[in-house]
Amino acid sequence: MSADKTPESAIPGEPGTSGPRRSRGRSLMIMAWTVAGIVALGGAGGGYLFLRLNDNLKSIDINQLLGTDRPAKADNGSENILVLGSDTRSGANKKLGGGTDDGSARSDTAMIVHVYKGHKKASVVSIPRDTLVDRPACTDAHGATHRAATGVMFNSAYTTGGAACAVKTVEALSGMRMDHYLEVDFSGFQQLVDELGGVEVTTTRNISDHQSHLDLKAGTHRLTGRQALALVRTRHGVGDGSDLGRIQLQQAFLKALVTQVRNIGLFTSPTELVDLADTATKAVTTDSELGSVNSLLDFTNGLKRISPSHMTMVTLPVRYDPADPNRVVVADAKAKLVWDALKADRAVPKAATQGTASGAAKGVVASP
Repeated sequence: MSADKTPESAIPGEPGTSGPRRSRGRSLMIMAWTVAGIVALGGAGGGYLFLRLNDNLKSIDINQLLGTDRPAKADNGSENILVLGSDTRSGANKKLGGGTDDGSARSDTAMIVHVYKGHKKASVVSIPRDTLVDRPACTDAHGATHRAATGVMFNSAYTTGGAACAVKTVEALSGMRMDHYLEVDFSGFQQLVDELGGVEVTTTRNISDHQSHLDLKAGTHRLTGRQALALVRTRHGVGDGSDLGRIQLQQAFLKALVTQVRNIGLFTSPTELVDLADTATKAVTTDSELGSVNSLLDFTNGLKRISPSHMTMVTLPVRYDPADPNRVVVADAKAKLVWDALKADRAVPKAATQGTASGAAKGVVASP
């Protein structure tokens, strides 16, 4: 398999480096979910609206559930946020993108956002859902304890024990403490795209995936929410059919979405702004420290200081599992380069991702 060349640059802003244009997508996606509708609230409504949006927000006390058996907080001014895209294929939601109706929720998208000291630059590490990991024992939000498991898919942590188990697994994998947690429901994703009037993308080849109900000819399209959800779910119609290919599609789409969201100031209707804020707050679940509109605004306003040119993105270094081509395993030595760099609040070195597995779907969706 060919190496993924996208993340070879280190953090933009370091001497001799320049950030990849593709890095804008996932990093800014935190704001696309939360700020798009919320940031304009100053002129969109008063106390009642804030109360309504606060009622929309869901939060989980991660610190209480995980206790003290965790990596120590970094003392270098940096911050780590685990961002998950949660998905369920049960009930009516199954019609949004196909899949097996097993009644369970899953995390089809996972990324660690590392915000560097000073909050002027960031790195994003995407974790493929099909990565085989050792899942630690954990306690879920209902107080149920789940045993440790060896060699299971990464996204089984969320399916097994929800947010707390997902955070526990990420901390065990990386050795880094997650300071915050942000989860986005894919059904809210569809509604946000529709309320934005769709998102324009250009495909460089035909995409046809009967499992995600996606059928796009090569060319430029303005995707509806349903089509957009199908695109970020698809994996069988492009590349090598792996989750790594899906990550490459998501990355390109999210950049297109962020481009659309950055024009949010063009909206003139307070009703449109309120609808976006309402949808955004209904779609997210946070840790308890971010569980109010004011806290979420403070948090996202801090992230807004990070310009797109000072962001970079890597995928967790992995290789295809020789026993099962549908799974990947962590390339330990290269992954250590990623984690060691972030723990020290340094740029991820180029060597960390050179020669690692790629999904062969780069360029199928052209970046804006």
